[in-house]
Amino acid sequence: MAKKVADLLVDVLAEAGVRRIYGVVGDSLNGITDSMRVKKSIDWVHVRHEEVGAFAAGAEAHLTGKLAVCAGSCGPGNMHLINGLYDCQRNCVPVLAIAAHIPSREIGSAYFQETDPKHIFAQCSHYCELVSDPDQMPRILETAIQTAISKRGVSVIVLPGDVALKDAVQGPRVHFREPKSTVCPSDEELNILAELLNRSKKITILGGAGCAGAHAELMEVAGKLQAPIVHAYRGKEFIEYDNPFDVGMTGLLGFSSGYYAMMNCEVLLMLGTDFPYRDFFPKDATIVQIDLRGEHLGRRSKLNFGFVGDTKTTLRALRPKLEQNQYQKHLQDSVEHYRKTRKDLDDLATGNSNKAPIHPQYVARVIDKLAADDAVFTCDVGTPVVWAARYLTMNGKRRLLGSFNHGSMANAMPQAIGAQAAYPGRQVISFSGDGGFSMLMGDVITLKHQNLPVKVIIFKNEALTFVELEQKASGFLEFGTDLGSPDFAKIAEGSGLLGLTARTPDQVEPMIAQALKHDGPAVVEVFVSRQELSMPPTITLEQAKGFSLFMLKAVLNGRGDEIIDLAKVNLLR
Repeated sequence: MAKKVADLLVDVLAEAGVRRIYGVVGDSLNGITDSMRVKKSIDWVHVRHEEVGAFAAGAEAHLTGKLAVCAGSCGPGNMHLINGLYDCQRNCVPVLAIAAHIPSREIGSAYFQETDPKHIFAQCSHYCELVSDPDQMPRILETAIQTAISKRGVSVIVLPGDVALKDAVQGPRVHFREPKSTVCPSDEELNILAELLNRSKKITILGGAGCAGAHAELMEVAGKLQAPIVHAYRGKEFIEYDNPFDVGMTGLLGFSSGYYAMMNCEVLLMLGTDFPYRDFFPKDATIVQIDLRGEHLGRRSKLNFGFVGDTKTTLRALRPKLEQNQYQKHLQDSVEHYRKTRKDLDDLATGNSNKAPIHPQYVARVIDKLAADDAVFTCDVGTPVVWAARYLTMNGKRRLLGSFNHGSMANAMPQAIGAQAAYPGRQVISFSGDGGFSMLMGDVITLKHQNLPVKVIIFKNEALTFVELEQKASGFLEFGTDLGSPDFAKIAEGSGLLGLTARTPDQVEPMIAQALKHDGPAVVEVFVSRQELSMPPTITLEQAKGFSLFMLKAVLNGRGDEIIDLAKVNLLR
């Protein structure tokens, strides 16, 4: 029997190291899925929503560093991929999306389920191309794979179902290897940078995901410069551990010590980060940015010097040119500030009674204490991402995933699916909000169906709490944020999972411990306080005015009890 285009596609993906494809089957995908059924070289992970498949593929690519694949059938099927693919693209992880398409002869006729995938996916991919003839394969597929791997982002191939069933013309020609090249500024540029650093006293480092694999070099350079290290969220798992220079995070999710270290420096050295919040950059400091992607230089703040290079190679080349900074006060003050801030945060993570409310900080602290040394954590956008940032401890083996750049709701459980599929032997824990969980709740069935022992911890507060905080800070009364969440434990039980509930602080640790020990997927819903405040590292005058206006509006509209609840939860602990 002649090899079909679909067979060729499966063979090329298997040769490229792909082990699974996440998606929902459909008629335009039948040729591909049937080839997978026969060949058995790649597994099909049947998710309930294509968006979940894209998030899951992104998580696998993030953890493994290798190409991951998702797929959607024509029209609505592949359109569901787009939100997860935006997240993959912004997280710079290599993902290939297979967008099946309507019959090729019907393209342009407003056919049933017709869309224009090349136009739809153009902004969330580095490469997107239509396969309209068998002779284009495998070249287009190989180009898509190489682009996703080399540019660290998304590629999309659009494949009509009828083309997938045609006879293939030729076999694979490319052996795929991940590029191992290093990039370093020129010696002249390094001399300029070294001269600046050697004559500066108060230096702060801001590191991001680009510091992965450069921990030792980062510690050595920080020691030479006597520089406190602030990390962006995507840098937390690579920078925080075994770090005597650590002063935490800044930004909307961070805390005051990171903000202090950045605002009180003479030189800010940015390494492998595209930290987006302009209001948290120092106004008067000299700012230096080093990034592998030249297009990132200077797009977030004023920039005095910008250099293209990977963090590890650049720091190795820079280190011999640096003199020992004798000024230690900036580092000492920043670390002391962090120690006090850390103590204040830890004091909030208490749960020493059998009465509500349950403080979400306490839930996060319990999870951190009970989780495995090599656990993989995922966290939903909203308040769960705040508690993960402030209370999860990284150690060089743990991993942390989230929608940190795209900021999508409902990412945590889908990313946990991809993490668990890639590493079936590791503990995977999802920090889910009840808003995010309910948005893609159908895929809790996938956990059972695919035998994925993910532990989903739901911070249940019956509201879109982060949105409420934004509304209050802007002077608005809460509106449209009530969730009316169902009994998630019963839903989990009805889906064949272990379902547990914690309503008082004394139930939190036993319920979470039981879930983590359970041999299979589990859901724990924890009733946390809706009125818990997650304060940013600094409060602007506008935010203070907004919050005062909110309190005045609440009283005038007969909602003064909310002010009392805020005080009880946040002050009377």
